[in-house]
Amino acid sequence: MKNSNKTIVWLIAFLFCTTATHAQLGGFGKKLLDKGTEMASGGSLNKILKQPQAITTSFKDVNKTGSKPPSFMEGQEAQPLYLLPKAPNGGFKLCAGFYEMTNKSYCLHAGTRGPSSGDGYMLAPVLGPKRDVVILILKHAETHPDVNKHSIQILLWAIIARTRFADFGNDIKLTATSLLSPQELLMLEGGALGVLPASVMDKAKNQLPPAAQSVFEAENNIRQLAASGNSSYEEMEKYAMIAGLAPQPDPEVPSGIWSLHPDGYYIRFYPHSYSKTTVQIYVPQELISSKPNLVYDAPNGIACPANVGAQRLAQTNEPLNPDYTKKLKTPCNL
Repeated sequence: MKNSNKTIVWLIAFLFCTTATHAQLGGFGKKLLDKGTEMASGGSLNKILKQPQAITTSFKDVNKTGSKPPSFMEGQEAQPLYLLPKAPNGGFKLCAGFYEMTNKSYCLHAGTRGPSSGDGYMLAPVLGPKRDVVILILKHAETHPDVNKHSIQILLWAIIARTRFADFGNDIKLTATSLLSPQELLMLEGGALGVLPASVMDKAKNQLPPAAQSVFEAENNIRQLAASGNSSYEEMEKYAMIAGLAPQPDPEVPSGIWSLHPDGYYIRFYPHSYSKTTVQIYVPQELISSKPNLVYDAPNGIACPANVGAQRLAQTNEPLNPDYTKKLKTPCNL
């Protein structure tokens, strides 16, 4: 049964990859541009501008109720979060105490700047048309160490840029088919745009506020690279990441601020870059007494910056450089 499932996946990959092969032969790029021009004609430009982003989470979606200042838990020593028992469906079973983990994270907002010193990040829900498939990719990546981090980030950039799966280049399709089942691959279709030519981009940008123009343009450049079939991680990153520092941090949301998780524990984020984040969690004893089956499953939340010019960061359950020779000092009877 397992082998037949793999066969189905590779058949789908082969069928989709034939489209990308035509892209490399030259004719497909013109079709993409023609499609973009067609979408923008006849009043369709307005529809394009109103189409929601693949992931819509913003700081407006952050619930600041119950937040704690950076000084909360000051002087307390955190234990490794990755030493907690793993939950069957992913994530970590929580015990009372103070924990931390430096984990892989991913950029989910092209055309913005990386984390800056002093930026405050708070917990936000994953929202938008591609919410479910993004979470699945992050969760499945944990069990696919053969798929490298750069390939996963390229796939996520292609998704948030609203690229059609049929337009993905061979390498991106291979990443997608490695991480998603045939049924899950269908979630990548819908809500997508073609590559918009320069004339259409100019018209579109004139109707957007300045803060949204760079994001819209970055997404279009990423769609073009994703469809080219030979784009590199560095080329994608050039458009996904804006050089320089983001605007000044929000003084009301300082670095190290704690969010109250909907499940009742406290969480905060310290991004080192868009690809590396330290998460800290504090679980009160009285919470465990009333909710003994709490699980922290990182992909279900986003580290969202108060600074609108910075990148929102997808979180994972994958620790970086874990030391499994360490032991938990506090008993965890689960």
